[in-house]
Amino acid sequence: MCGIVGYTGTDTAKDILLAGLKRLEYRGYDSAGVALERTDPAGETHLDVIRRVGKVAGLESELDHVDDESTCGIGHTRWATHGRPSVANAHPHACCGGNIAVVHNGIIENFAELRDELTARGHVFGSETDTEVLAHLVEEAYAQTHELVAAVRKACERVVGAYGLAAVCADEPGVIAVARKDSPIVIGRGEHGSYVASDIIALIDATRDVVVLEDGQFARLAPEGITYTDAQGAPIEPEITHIDWDIDMAEKGGYPDFMLKEICEQPRVVRDTLVGRLAPSGELDIDELGLTFEELDLIDRVYVIACGTSYHAGLVAKNLIEGWARIPCEVEAASEFRYRNPIITPSTLVVAVSQSGETADTLAAIRDARIKGAKVFGITNVVGSPVARESDGVIYTKANKEIAVASTKSFIGQIVSLTLLAMLLGQVKGKLTTGQVRMLFRELGDTAAQIQYILDSQREAVHEAALACKDAPSALFVGRGMGAAISYEGALKLKEVSYLHAEAYAAGEMKHGPIALIDPGFPVIAVTTKSPVYDKVVSNLKECEARGAKIIALATEGDEDIKQIADHVIYIPAVRDAFSAITASVPLQLLARDVAVMRGCDVDQPRNLAKSVTVE
Repeated sequence: MCGIVGYTGTDTAKDILLAGLKRLEYRGYDSAGVALERTDPAGETHLDVIRRVGKVAGLESELDHVDDESTCGIGHTRWATHGRPSVANAHPHACCGGNIAVVHNGIIENFAELRDELTARGHVFGSETDTEVLAHLVEEAYAQTHELVAAVRKACERVVGAYGLAAVCADEPGVIAVARKDSPIVIGRGEHGSYVASDIIALIDATRDVVVLEDGQFARLAPEGITYTDAQGAPIEPEITHIDWDIDMAEKGGYPDFMLKEICEQPRVVRDTLVGRLAPSGELDIDELGLTFEELDLIDRVYVIACGTSYHAGLVAKNLIEGWARIPCEVEAASEFRYRNPIITPSTLVVAVSQSGETADTLAAIRDARIKGAKVFGITNVVGSPVARESDGVIYTKANKEIAVASTKSFIGQIVSLTLLAMLLGQVKGKLTTGQVRMLFRELGDTAAQIQYILDSQREAVHEAALACKDAPSALFVGRGMGAAISYEGALKLKEVSYLHAEAYAAGEMKHGPIALIDPGFPVIAVTTKSPVYDKVVSNLKECEARGAKIIALATEGDEDIKQIADHVIYIPAVRDAFSAITASVPLQLLARDVAVMRGCDVDQPRNLAKSVTVE
């Protein structure tokens, strides 16, 4: 949830920490802070902890008054969990003596018990956070070990929960201790020192070769190098991952915001996700499958588990899996899945969908499913993420780094990946022939050009529709079949970035309650693409028209009849209904963004949200 960065070497630490925090700000922006080493005239080392509420820019102003001599420090940008956004609750947190400081991403589940113990032993707390207990635990352990990594290891033995953490100690100048459990940590060695962060993007200027720390592993960063140890303190040789994507992926590239840039990158995402996936024989080729065709053929039930936008991708997958493979498929909110004792057998396939690959609820559901004997398949955007590592197989969405908090290109990548999985299950089960798979794969690939056509031709129509919505107190999204699944995502996007209340319903449910919302001028956004239920949707819209609703229709190109009831029409190319979710989602993303911009909202960093949800 939060962003961590650390540096020790020969360069100015302050500048490196600020640059890293700016790139990590998508992970949280309630507050930010740094701990920098400072040497006094007597040669004694001290820690200066500087924190500010709000975005990193405010911290940068505060650091203008700090000298540039420090070459070691840690920084943090926070998304509030325990404790409201405040200076006291901002990281880094220091121990009682002020000589140890800690930054942390994750959640300490037994913090209340630990806090009571530490308070009873005389420790004084200055915040409401769970993280502060780590600083005091490390302080106690250091008094026994006199070595920072050993003290961090000893402190972690007391902790229940998730953590990616970095710690510095004034008694060990130039050293950063790092630990990880269920929360991402990457470490790199550059020409001018050693680096740690919660995301590769913060290190990419310094190095392209990184270590993704595994659960239960520790690292000691020093100017001269990095050493790694396991939970028992034994030295280990970690695997090094080379990053081949450019920093341009993390820059706006001339667009006014990351959200629009990432919407416009979606044709590439479709193409990249499909590259190399169809063998010359006509069989789908998923290198990372991890499951044999024989194992897949035994599958008799599928659960898709996900949160938020990924959940809506799962709704699309349900239609495709049941339609092509004829296997029962249920879509579950990951946060609820493991608490309702679902029916799972060794022939159950659990498909975990997570953009970041580190969503805490999804990871917890994966672990529960594996205990019950299910096969687990991951759909994620992040290579080496916890979801990828803990699944039997994986499809990577190839969206590259997504900066805007509201997911757009990752969503498209998820749908394409889930579509591949549905086709594969259909092929394995003998429900789809090789010829059908070839045809479907070709049409799926064609959606890249169709998305580009929408981006090139429908911006003005979307803009006019947004003008009709921007001052409304609420909005209603409707559709049927695939249109219903995409309506849910359209409503979520509008809520996320514009703060305009929106709800989504299957259009046939209108008369069972939601139609009471309709009064003159009320915006109804309808997915009315050509499909087997097109006439039914039109009939439902006429009920809204009769009550004065302002109707915005997503329609198939060439549909002139829809203009008789719609105030605004956004056209999309004709596609097979199975692929309509891919094309229909694009104008809904643009609509949400345009409404948000008109309302003066920050589309890249919506309030109260963070990109990666690493707590339950």
